[in-house]
Amino acid sequence: MRNVAIDIGNTGTKYGIFEEGALVEHRYFEGQDKLPPTLLNHTFDNAIVASVGVSAQSIKERLSVTGKLMELTPQAALPVINLYKTPHTLGADRIAAAVGANYLFSGRSCLIFDAGTCITHDFVDAQGQYHGGGIAPGLQMKFKALHTFTKRLPLVQQTEVNFPLTGQSTQESILSGVLAGSVAELNGFIQSYTEKAADLVVILCGGDAGFFESKLKGRIFVIPELVLIGLHRILTHNV
Repeated sequence: MRNVAIDIGNTGTKYGIFEEGALVEHRYFEGQDKLPPTLLNHTFDNAIVASVGVSAQSIKERLSVTGKLMELTPQAALPVINLYKTPHTLGADRIAAAVGANYLFSGRSCLIFDAGTCITHDFVDAQGQYHGGGIAPGLQMKFKALHTFTKRLPLVQQTEVNFPLTGQSTQESILSGVLAGSVAELNGFIQSYTEKAADLVVILCGGDAGFFESKLKGRIFVIPELVLIGLHRILTHNV
């Protein structure tokens, strides 16, 4: 069985190819409407496409699939219980990450941070119930907002491994506010959810996961392909 999962994000697209349930190939590429030859030149048994914004129709039309070709929509059957109050507004990447976490850590409560264009956190409990979470600006969005919505603050873009807690220049102060502030934000959520669920597993994914990995408290699992794993789990649940 050879399946493919495609995740169309805000700025780029990821795909994962699964053989007999195992992820054997994955890649990220810029853009939201083109497919690499790896996908165009192969026929898959089943496929799932998810998008947080643009239509997935054009990509679906170019895939060669002999079995089920599905798009992750609010109406799709899920292997978790979705308690979100407005499922029609829930990002496909968020619910897919929650499904992936629940699949990899079955029977454990999971807190998932996806650090990309936005920084989201999502919580799924040990009984496989997805409760929701939060959405905040990502690191680059914070840097750009400070520059765009003020008169004199410079545009700082680097995500530095070592950053000052106490900035002694305007640039250092921005680094402290954005980077140290974001780390404190995530650590605060970890503390709050640990009090809620003693068996908590904390998982990181997204483009800025590497920045946060060594700065968060406790044991952190970095799983860059979490959304793809979750999408494939949803696909197999619907086949």
